[in-house]
Amino acid sequence: MASFRNAALLAFLLPAALLGGALIGQYGFGLYPCEMCMWQRWPHLAAIILAVLALILRDRSAALFLVIAAAIAILVSGLIGGYHAGVEYGWWEGLTSCATNVPTGGDMLDSIMNAPLTRCDVAPWTLFDISLAGFNFLLSASGAVLILVMLAKRRKDAGHV
Repeated sequence: MASFRNAALLAFLLPAALLGGALIGQYGFGLYPCEMCMWQRWPHLAAIILAVLALILRDRSAALFLVIAAAIAILVSGLIGGYHAGVEYGWWEGLTSCATNVPTGGDMLDSIMNAPLTRCDVAPWTLFDISLAGFNFLLSASGAVLILVMLAKRRKDAGHV
């Protein structure tokens, strides 16, 4: 039981921390996301919603399904991050287009011309030569595997009782 709750909490906290960090980087430090950065955010948002539902549901089988789905969503975000990191490191070619964040209101042409251009093949920030997309891959993939292992351990322990 505790193992399930811990897995569900991890399925909530990990994507919440990663998505929160991405938003802080964007709005607090001007690290504007490219298109592939945005792709990584959607599965994290889905995982947060799934994990919250799992934590509040009374039906254990439905909650288990939701935590597994959240782990898969986290893994999907990590795999997108891994692909994106490969593009940033030049291991393979990614998108040929770039993304921009155009604020609404005012003169639209001025907004478009003055909006920051964000390339998918350039890491805006690194630590130990690992980009944000690389960190998303490392944390999300390992976190998703950990969640699934915790659920499998719970099931194994329940089978031996």
